[in-house]
Amino acid sequence: MPALLGRKVGMTQVFQEDGRLERVTVVEAGPCPVTAIRTFERDGYEAVQLAFGEVKEKRITKAERGHLAKADAPAMRHVCEFRDEAGELQVGEIVTVEAFEKGQHVKVAGVSKGKGFQGTVKRHNFSRGPVSHGSHNVRAPGSIGASATPSRVFKGIRGPGQMGNKRVTQKGLEIVDVLPDKNLLLLRGSVPGPKGSTVEIRTDS
Repeated sequence: MPALLGRKVGMTQVFQEDGRLERVTVVEAGPCPVTAIRTFERDGYEAVQLAFGEVKEKRITKAERGHLAKADAPAMRHVCEFRDEAGELQVGEIVTVEAFEKGQHVKVAGVSKGKGFQGTVKRHNFSRGPVSHGSHNVRAPGSIGASATPSRVFKGIRGPGQMGNKRVTQKGLEIVDVLPDKNLLLLRGSVPGPKGSTVEIRTDS
C-alpha cells in the first residue's frame, strides 16, 4: 500500500482521450526517502516514516539532521509516519509517484484553508431568521439553551468561532494521470489546503 508526501501546486483542467474535460488538482509528490521503519516488536506499532521537501541544512535542527543522516537522506523540511504502509520498504529507499497508477483511488489529508472567525450561518449552515420589519434575528444563532433548567449552555453547542485551518481528509480521489518525469500526480477534484501546502497521499482502501 503506497503512501507519499507532496505539495499542492494548484488546479487546472486536462482533456481526456475521449474528449472529456477533467478538473484536476496538481500535486508535486515525492521523491520521499524512507527515514525509519517502525515495527511492532520494537515500537508497538507498524509504520513507515517518509521525508519530503529538501531544504538547506541550517533550516532544520541538529537532531533532525542526525536522524536524516542515518538514512543517508538530505535535509528535509517535513517528516511524517504512515501506519500500516511499510510493506517491503527499507530505510534509505526512495518512494516516487511511480508507486501509484492511473485510475487508482487515493485519499489525501491536509490542513484546510483558514477562514477566520465566522458566524453560525456560514460555519454550520444554520438557517437565517426572518428579515421582515422589526426583526432582530437575521443571522443570530437563536436559542442556545433554557434559562432556568439547566441554567447553562451544554458543551458541544454549535456556535460561532474559527472556521477552517484544521486537518481534513478527502477520500475517493481518482488519479487522472501520473507524470513520473516531473514528480506530479493529477487528481480529479479538489484537495484540502491552500496552494503550496503539504499533503499526505494514501491508497483509499
